[in-house]
Amino acid sequence: MHYLALIALCLVAAGAPPAGESNFQRDVFDTSAGPLAITFIGHGSLMLEFGGKIIHVDPYSRLTDYGRLPGADLILLTHHHGDHLDETALGLIRQPQSRLVLTAACAERLDNGIIMQNGDERTVDGIRIEAVPAYNIVHQRDNGEPYHPKGEGNGYICTFGDVRVYIAGDTENIPEMADLENIDIAFLPMNVPYTMTPEMAAAAARMIRPQYLYPYHYGQTDPEKLVQLLKGDEGIDVRIRSLR
Repeated sequence: MHYLALIALCLVAAGAPPAGESNFQRDVFDTSAGPLAITFIGHGSLMLEFGGKIIHVDPYSRLTDYGRLPGADLILLTHHHGDHLDETALGLIRQPQSRLVLTAACAERLDNGIIMQNGDERTVDGIRIEAVPAYNIVHQRDNGEPYHPKGEGNGYICTFGDVRVYIAGDTENIPEMADLENIDIAFLPMNVPYTMTPEMAAAAARMIRPQYLYPYHYGQTDPEKLVQLLKGDEGIDVRIRSLR
C-alpha cells in the first residue's frame, strides 16, 4: 500500500442520497483531489461522484428508475450479460457528452464506446482507468463453459486523486489479483455460483489487501460470512451496504 494514500483516505460520512432517491446508502471519502462519493444502487450497479462528474457502473433498470438519477458523464460496463449491459438503463442516463468504457463484446451492441481489453490503461475525463481480468476458474455452466470466460470481461481500477478503487466485475479469486497494487477501496462480487463464495472473496481480499472492502453483487449469499472470515485480518475494513 502507498501510505500517503492511506493517510489521505478516510470515511467522511454517509452523505445524502442522489436526487430523486431516498433509500440508497452512500459513503463519502476524502482524496487528494476532493471528495469521492459512492452510492450503492444494488446488484453490480454503483454510482460515483467525483470532481463534478457522475460515473455509473453497470446500470441495471430492474433496480430503480434510472430516469430519476443524474445523467452520466462516464459509464463503465464490465461485460455484456443483461444485468450489466442494460440498454433500458443506458438510454435513461446516457447523454450526448457521456463517455462509455466497455468491452469488445459490449461494443457489438453499443455504438461510440471506448473499448478496453484486459491490460489496457487510459485516462477518460481526467480519470485514470485500468482494465484488469475478470473471469471464472471453478464455477461453470452445465456444458462445462465458465460463467465468465477469461478475456471476455473487465474489472476496472479507477484512480481518483491519490485513491485507487477496484471494481472487480464478475470474477473469482483469480491469480492476477496478486499483481494489483495500492488498492484503497475494493468491490468484490460474491454471487454464488456465478462469482465468488465468501471463502473465495476472503482469499481475494488477502491478495489485494484494500483498506476498505465492500462485497457487492452478492445476491442470496450472506455477506456477514465474509466479515467473519476476515475478522482476524488487520488493515481490511469490511463494510456491508444494502444492495437491492
